[in-house]
Amino acid sequence: MKKDSYIVVHLGGSVVVPHISDDGGINVSFLKKFLKFLRSQLKRGKRFIIVIGGGRTARAYQKSAAYVGKVSDWDLDWLGIHTTRLNAHFLRTIFVKEAYPVVIDHDPVEEEIETMKASNRRLFFASGWRPGWSTDYIAVRLAEKFGSKNVIIAKDTPFVYDSDPKKNSKAKPIKKISWSGYKKLIPRKWSPGLSSPVDPVATRLAEKHKIAAKVLRGSDLKSFQNAIAGKPFTGTLIS
Repeated sequence: MKKDSYIVVHLGGSVVVPHISDDGGINVSFLKKFLKFLRSQLKRGKRFIIVIGGGRTARAYQKSAAYVGKVSDWDLDWLGIHTTRLNAHFLRTIFVKEAYPVVIDHDPVEEEIETMKASNRRLFFASGWRPGWSTDYIAVRLAEKFGSKNVIIAKDTPFVYDSDPKKNSKAKPIKKISWSGYKKLIPRKWSPGLSSPVDPVATRLAEKHKIAAKVLRGSDLKSFQNAIAGKPFTGTLIS
C-alpha cells in the first residue's frame, strides 16, 4: 500500500445496529472492539474512508412508512440516506479524536478532496448522498476519487453465495468471482432497502473502473485485518 493511499470500507449498518429494540439495538460490544482495532491500524499509518450503511434501521423506517401509506421510492430512499447520516455522525462521535470533523455527505469536488488529503486526519466517515446512489456505490465512487483499487465490503455476511442463503440452506459460498459472474447472481436493478453484498449500481461502477471488492463479515476483525494487509481472508474477492 502506498503511503498516501486510502483504505475504503463500506461498513454495513446492520453490523453496527444488528436489530431493532428499546435500547436501539446498537452493537456496543462490537463498537468497543472496532474502536480498539481501528486505532491500532491508524497508529500504523493506515488511512481510512468508511462509508456506513443504513442497515436494519433504514429498512425498519422504510417498511413502517410503507405500511402506513403509499410512499414513493424517492422518499424511501431519503429515509435510508438520513439513517446513514445518523450512523455516520454516531461513528464520527465515537472516533472524535481521530476522525475528520465533517461527515462526507455529498459528492466532494476536487478542491474538497485536496483539503481532506491535506488535513492531518487519517480517518473519514461518509454517509448516503442522494436518491439512486446506494452506500455501496458511494464507497466505490470514493475509491475511484481517492485512487484506491479495492474496497472492503464489511457487512453481516462473510461471503458471496451462489444463491440466497436465507432462502436456500444449501447455498454455497464463493471465494473468488469476476464482476461479470457476480452480476448474474444479483438483481439487475437497485431499489431502496435492497440487501446484497454489493448492489447493482456499485457493481457496474466497480467493473468499469476495475476496482476489486473484498467481501467479509464486518465483525470478523481478523479477516478485516488480513484484507487490509493484502493477506488471505475469510470472504469473497470480486474483481
